[in-house]
Amino acid sequence: MEVIGWVLIALFFIIGFVGLVYPIIPAALFIFGGFVVYGLFFEFADLPWWFWAIEILFVVLLFGADAAANAFGVKKFGGSKAGLWGSTIGLIIGPFIIPIAGILIGPFIGAILAEILFNRSTLKQSVKSGVGSVVGFITSVFTKGIIQVVMVAIFFWVV
Repeated sequence: MEVIGWVLIALFFIIGFVGLVYPIIPAALFIFGGFVVYGLFFEFADLPWWFWAIEILFVVLLFGADAAANAFGVKKFGGSKAGLWGSTIGLIIGPFIIPIAGILIGPFIGAILAEILFNRSTLKQSVKSGVGSVVGFITSVFTKGIIQVVMVAIFFWVV
């Protein structure tokens, strides 16, 4: 039974890290789910109250970092709310249309199309917004990856 518990915990952590590049997967919740699985298979008492407090703060930080990085990237490069929404939709749809490359191409094209269609922006400005969406996405993945590594490291340190 112990082996099954650790396999499930590892599976939750792996899915959490895959969620860094596939935004449809709630990465933070899978990492947190790994902690809950540990408690169910072993003992919640092994994980003190301060552990849960820190991890919940990290989960909130992860959700905030995701939204902030994408918005920052689009805004920094002169994009609008339409570009931000287009980028987000492209980020969700892109990987399904073009596996792997769609992760970067989707938000880029989504931001460009949204800027052109809804704001009547020039092609040059729309492309800048698209570049900003990709920069924001890459920044978000990097930031979230560091936070998730810290979350898992704290878990193993406590356990």
